Amino acid sequence: MGVRTIFSGLVCVALLVVNGGVLLGAIGEDSTYDVIIHNGRVIDGTGNAWFYGDVGLKGDRIARITPAGMLDGEDAKERIDGTGMVVAPGFIDLQSHSREAMLTGDGRVIGKVTQGVTTEIMGEGTSNAPSKEPKEFDVPGGFDRWLKAMQEHGGSVNFGSFVGSGSVRSYVKGMTQGPPSAAELEQMRVLVRDAMEGGAFGLASALIYPPDSFVGTDDLIELAKVMAPYGGIYITHLRSEADQFLEAMDEAIRIGREGGVPVEIYHLKAAGTRNWPKAIRAIERINAARAEGLDVSADMYPYTAGGTGLTAALPPWASADGKLYENLADPVMRAKIKEEILNPTSEWENLAELSGPENVIVLGLTKPETKGYAGKRLSEIAEAQGKDWIDAAIDLLVIEGQRISTIYIMMSEENVALQMQQPWMKFGTDAGGHDPEKATGLVHPRSYGTYPRILGKYVREEGVISLEEAIRKMTSAVADRLSIRDRGLLREGMYADVVIFDPVTIIDRATYEEPHQISVGIRDVFVNGQAVVRDGVHTGAKPGMIVRGPGYRGD
Repeated sequence: MGVRTIFSGLVCVALLVVNGGVLLGAIGEDSTYDVIIHNGRVIDGTGNAWFYGDVGLKGDRIARITPAGMLDGEDAKERIDGTGMVVAPGFIDLQSHSREAMLTGDGRVIGKVTQGVTTEIMGEGTSNAPSKEPKEFDVPGGFDRWLKAMQEHGGSVNFGSFVGSGSVRSYVKGMTQGPPSAAELEQMRVLVRDAMEGGAFGLASALIYPPDSFVGTDDLIELAKVMAPYGGIYITHLRSEADQFLEAMDEAIRIGREGGVPVEIYHLKAAGTRNWPKAIRAIERINAARAEGLDVSADMYPYTAGGTGLTAALPPWASADGKLYENLADPVMRAKIKEEILNPTSEWENLAELSGPENVIVLGLTKPETKGYAGKRLSEIAEAQGKDWIDAAIDLLVIEGQRISTIYIMMSEENVALQMQQPWMKFGTDAGGHDPEKATGLVHPRSYGTYPRILGKYVREEGVISLEEAIRKMTSAVADRLSIRDRGLLREGMYADVVIFDPVTIIDRATYEEPHQISVGIRDVFVNGQAVVRDGVHTGAKPGMIVRGPGYRGD
């Protein structure tokens, strides 16, 4: 990386050279800055120690970074006092679920930007392309069309995506079990290739959910080989995070090794009390793979509870051919499903059994006859209904006819802290963005509190990691992982994604019982040089742009 300065008459332009690319870096004839943030504690995203500095923004770029006071005499349309504040790059959410908000919602993703998120990366298991659904984004070229549709819709954050392995599988085989034929596998290869050329960052699997749970290791290796020439990453929700946790990690590492691609493990965790000792062994596995020369790393969220559907308490085969709710309503199939839950005959991960029904909080209930149970433990619901927890869960699913958003408390605080300290760890929310004034139903508090929770609880209060290291794992570490070379750092010439927060007060407020609460301490957020948060309040601006993987072949 280097800086070149070119003089032409009275015009001075600084060019930041990054990996062979050139970014506009300074000021032309009009020397007026749009924004100067002065006297803040600058943390640039590299992991370097903070320094007092001034940051000048012009258009959608960072135009100047100097020691504090050096921009005092410069013209600016607006000056922001950063005294007592941290000025940092915008946070990049490696595991977002804001697809609906960015395509059909209002695009403001308030719960995300008010915790400092400026870029969201989607695609875990599923993506909107490829798709055969009407009004969706069919292939070829479908992936790029989907990204452009979100751009046209407008959003407050930047956005990009992996291509979902489950979407590739369902496009070709629907919800049918079994390995693909040679022709079907070739069609899957074409879909992955088109997605990579359309800007996907790689292939993302979620191997505990149908139809992804029907995908074989060898098939994933073949698809990894397709994306390797495009700089793709294999990122995965492991096939097990519990009893077969280490074996599932071995599978992911094998896919990377034989497919010739880097491996990223979504929300690394050892789930269930009996599996907590495996966390250190999982860390050792990643370190051993890296020592071998394999590019393996992981990300996480700072909670001891995960969130997914209540359907995660059911065997995957119950969803085969898209007949889950039909099977649950059929007495014979229901009895078979219940017996499999009580006495498993195949390898699958029952999150309700791992957590215990007393640690399962049922959230997403919408029907009049079930809404009163929202936010209650599954054990409480079963007791109130005079049933065992399995029957209570199945009855809720039959009535609702949907997966029912649910929280499973199953990790240890000690492991959360241990994982956070690993140099290859990054952060993601595993959540979508919500508007607290319009939101209905309960969600996981990570939708509102992931980054302030890390900065308040784990950095300031507990000292698990330093402030500079936490910021690195939220910014440049993610940008580097995804080969995004113009975001993730405070550097002249980079896009002006900037967060200003109070390190003394920043903290999450969202809870499992009352999740729709915006975090405190994030004062101002800029995306591409435009303010989307001022004094903790969303401005309504939607300057978000598409971010794409290195294999993009579009315009």
